[in-house]
Order: sequence, then structure tokens, then C-alpha cells
Amino acid sequence: MQHPEIPIKRLSPLAVMPGYATSGASGMDLHAAIEAAVELPTGDIVMIPLGFAMAIPEGWEAQVRPRSGLASRHGISMPNSPGTIDADYRGEWKVPLINLGRDAFMIEPGMRIAQAVICPVAQCRLVEVDELDETDRGSGGFGSTGTGSE
Repeated sequence: MQHPEIPIKRLSPLAVMPGYATSGASGMDLHAAIEAAVELPTGDIVMIPLGFAMAIPEGWEAQVRPRSGLASRHGISMPNSPGTIDADYRGEWKVPLINLGRDAFMIEPGMRIAQAVICPVAQCRLVEVDELDETDRGSGGFGSTGTGSE
């Protein structure tokens, strides 16, 4: 599989360049580029700057995802998970965090707050038709194939 080289520009001296924590990691850690700690009260959403911009190549995207440890231990997630950063976006990356936990949470300078996975993208051509082909599932929607315990 092709491994794209992606230009990255530091926009803030507080930026920590994204990186993979292990050789098998899918996501690059994203760090808060903030001068002082930010309190995130229960139920609130805050945009955290990352202090860099990237030039993602055409045909690729970045999916920004919550960190599992923050989500499972503190209820810190992303309201638009996963967030998408398109190939033509050149602005500063920011992460919207939401506190779904029971207690306020402190976001510290340089804290790993999310992860980015770089993925290939296929743009399709939609063709309007009068009928769709039939399948076993048909129009069955949410939960129509069972819960997995049946």
C-alpha cells in the first residue's frame, strides 16, 4: 500500500507534531496546543487547537477520532466522531471535545486529546435510477439484522 508523504506546517510554537506511538498504531496522536489548562465542564464542548496545518494529498482524508482511554475513563469524546479533514483543507487543525462524564475534566497543555487516521478516499458518481436491485435485507434498518446474541 502506498504511504503518502504529507506536508505539515507548524502554526504555533505550542504545537506537538503528530506521531505514531507504536509501530503498529493506526492513528497518530494529536496534542493540545494550548498555553494553559482548559477546564471542560460536564456536558460542554470546547474546540482545542493543535497548532498545525497539513496538505493532505488528493484521494486521501484524515479521520480524527477520540482516544479510547479518555473516553472510557473520563467520558471525553468528540461530538462529530469521527471528524473528517478533507484533502483541500489548509487551515489549523482543531478538535472539538465533549465531556460526557460525571466530572469536569482538565485539558493540559500538550495532552494527547485525539488521534488521526489517514485513509484513502474514493469519490463516486451517483446515478439516479427508478428501482434498486433486491437483497435479502431489503429496506431493514437500524437493528434489523439482530443484536448478535441471537
